[in-house]
Amino acid sequence: MPKNFLVLLGRILIAVIFVASGFGKLTDIAGTAGYFGSIGLPMPTATSWIVGLLEFLAGLAVLFGLWTRIAAVALAAFTVGAALVAHLDFADQMQVINLMKNLAMAGGLLVLAAHGPGAISVDSRGG
Repeated sequence: MPKNFLVLLGRILIAVIFVASGFGKLTDIAGTAGYFGSIGLPMPTATSWIVGLLEFLAGLAVLFGLWTRIAAVALAAFTVGAALVAHLDFADQMQVINLMKNLAMAGGLLVLAAHGPGAISVDSRGG
């Protein structure tokens, strides 16, 4: 399979979770803020907007290969932060799985940041 097709497929697969999650947060700010408040995040409504926009917009950027390296680093940092905030209950097997999932996604995003979006991307059209 051609390398650039694999990079495109990888971008699509990793972007889907962020676009969907960001969209979900942005379309239910009250619910997201309620959850964020319950885990002790400050200013839960503002945090909901910031997190929702970051996930949605950076997810779209990765999907289309636009500002890919910046978006991938931002999402990697966010994903590690989310793991440290919400998934450190080692007595709960689901939280351990979520922690590992987040770390694996961050790793994939950092590889994408290091190697770029491939030829099938908006970034590659800039020359």
